[in-house]
Amino acid sequence: MKSRTSYASKELITPEEIYKKVKFVLWIILFANVGVAAIKIFVGYFINSASLSTDGIHSLSDGMSNVVGIIGITIASKPVDKDHPYGHKKSEIVASLFIGGMLLFLGMKTLFTGMDRFMNPQDINITLISLISLIITICINIFVTTYERKKGEEYNSYILVSDSIHTKSDIFISVGVLISLLGIKFGLPQIIDPIISIIISFFILYASYEIFKESIGVLLDKAIVEEDKLMEVLNSYEEIKNIHKIRSRGSMNDMYIDMHIMIDPNTTTEAAHGLSHDIEKSIKEKINSNAQVIIHIEPYYKQI
Repeated sequence: MKSRTSYASKELITPEEIYKKVKFVLWIILFANVGVAAIKIFVGYFINSASLSTDGIHSLSDGMSNVVGIIGITIASKPVDKDHPYGHKKSEIVASLFIGGMLLFLGMKTLFTGMDRFMNPQDINITLISLISLIITICINIFVTTYERKKGEEYNSYILVSDSIHTKSDIFISVGVLISLLGIKFGLPQIIDPIISIIISFFILYASYEIFKESIGVLLDKAIVEEDKLMEVLNSYEEIKNIHKIRSRGSMNDMYIDMHIMIDPNTTTEAAHGLSHDIEKSIKEKINSNAQVIIHIEPYYKQI
């Protein structure tokens, strides 16, 4: 999965505003995914195609993941309280883990279904409407992926960017199904359909792996910003004599950065306080507008 550490906000948007926008996008994507799934499952059942029905189930899982995402975002948007002084933003990550678990289950189910159809093949009735409906759903998914990815980057939304990658895999899966149906239509053996179904299961399992990998990384406090990026900001301040213990964690909408900087010991408390605010402002402008920055200031003494 591509790193998202380069997604700097173009304008200052509060987390509350971001969550509202993300939720709105998820509702749009939900309706699109349910429509795509309904078309694929109905046509797949009508023509007795395992791969198309399986592809429909995968599309339905996209819609279910949107529902989970909406629930996760709703909880994440809750304000700070006494029991949760850091807020509820990790609910978004928990929702992503749940989506990963759903995909893992569906991937395994799809794999076993494809293997069963491989051992017990059935005739497939391919019609022009089935091919047209599949092409239409591919076009819808291209729109969904492009729109969701664009909005995910615009809002620095972890769940939108991740879900867009998940939906993108659905495009390749649908193309695989289309190839299998066209292959059968033009004379290839019908055994190709369950073979494609098995291949689809590996796409689903890989999507599950990507979500687990990224989500667990956040929960284990994997660095969210490259140290070199932060050093570029810090090196622009002549007052800073030394920098160490730079750390970052969280996600793009729940980012925490802390560091130790050393400055002239004769610097007044007021000047040191002003410097820390300037550094925080620069990090918000150049890294992430919602980053929470903690700076520990230490005196610097030249070594003789």
